[in-house]
Amino acid sequence: MTGPTQVRDANYFDPNATPRIDEITAKYDRVALILQGGGALGAYQVGVYKALGEAGAEPDWISGVSIGAINAAIIAGNRPADRIDRLEQFWSTVSGRTLWSDHLPEWDVFRQFRNRMSAMLTLTGGAPGFFAPRQPNPWMLPPGAPGATSFYDSNALRETLEKLVDFDILNNGEKRISLGAVKVRTGNLTFFDSANMRLGPEHVMASGALPPGLPSVKIDGEDYWDGGLVSNTPLQHLLAQEQEMKSLVFQVDLFSARGMLPRDMDDVLTRQKDILYSSRTRQNTDSYRHIHDLKLQLREALKRIPPDQLTALEKIQLQRSSVPASVNIIHLIYQQKTYESQAKDYEFSEVSMREHIAAGFEDTRKTLHHGQWLEPLLTDECIVVHDVHRDEAE
Repeated sequence: MTGPTQVRDANYFDPNATPRIDEITAKYDRVALILQGGGALGAYQVGVYKALGEAGAEPDWISGVSIGAINAAIIAGNRPADRIDRLEQFWSTVSGRTLWSDHLPEWDVFRQFRNRMSAMLTLTGGAPGFFAPRQPNPWMLPPGAPGATSFYDSNALRETLEKLVDFDILNNGEKRISLGAVKVRTGNLTFFDSANMRLGPEHVMASGALPPGLPSVKIDGEDYWDGGLVSNTPLQHLLAQEQEMKSLVFQVDLFSARGMLPRDMDDVLTRQKDILYSSRTRQNTDSYRHIHDLKLQLREALKRIPPDQLTALEKIQLQRSSVPASVNIIHLIYQQKTYESQAKDYEFSEVSMREHIAAGFEDTRKTLHHGQWLEPLLTDECIVVHDVHRDEAE
């Protein structure tokens, strides 16, 4: 029988540890990078990827939602030597506005003021290379008119993607990439997966089309919105695959399910957003473990049947279930700063962007120093979650 889903905690850090990450990742059938949505906080994922690359933990499958889909497309759609430069070029573009408040002292009270000014500028002026306010306002337009269903126009994002992403490289099969989006008419979550279709700018834009800010994106006659409306973390798509493969998964979340009890209305709005968009990792891993246990029980039942009495389908099922699939999840979660508010996901200042990248880089380096976390699981474990930020088990 498999063991329960586990969350292992970081209770030590050895700065002198230098594990050969590439040798460890070679023991897995696949290495995946899961990127959550979170707007301006997505710069954190750049730091994570940079640290993984320097350690030799290059993923062969990247799955993203919303801003995670944009980062995923830039990574998968460039040559290895160009990926970090292209990521930083994107984030320098969308965070390119300069504020007079950028020169204030680095005290929390001034950072809070500067962040609020930056977020207000995004609301009124959009983000360069990403989205721009509609004129006239959609409330002034009749139903069905172009621009009547979103406050911002996202044509600038298409131009940015076409400039920074080589979609021939993205679709060449070197890396698998899957992007989550929601069908507007049905509300069903869909994944655009390079394993079974060619992806283009429209698939990336659809994954990040968060209403009512951004317009839906039409693909093959169907309109799509941001996948985060249904699930902001595309972990379940990986776990739902039928392949019995040993997987090392780096899951990068931008909203934390855990947080302090709110003390004012800004805290309430921040906590509400965190809960709404945080990952359901425990729910996904428990479901995976339950299915895994059922497969093992089916295998034991099929073993009791004489081989010559098994159907062709039962023989295939027995063969598949004889290879235990295991998933080792390294969970990285952005930690909100004291001076950040509920506007943290649309505060596109250069100062915050650089801070987010640095935080992702340091958190990942710290995590990778726990080399034993990266080792393949024991035979009686089907899924384990490691979280460097957690100080107690769930």
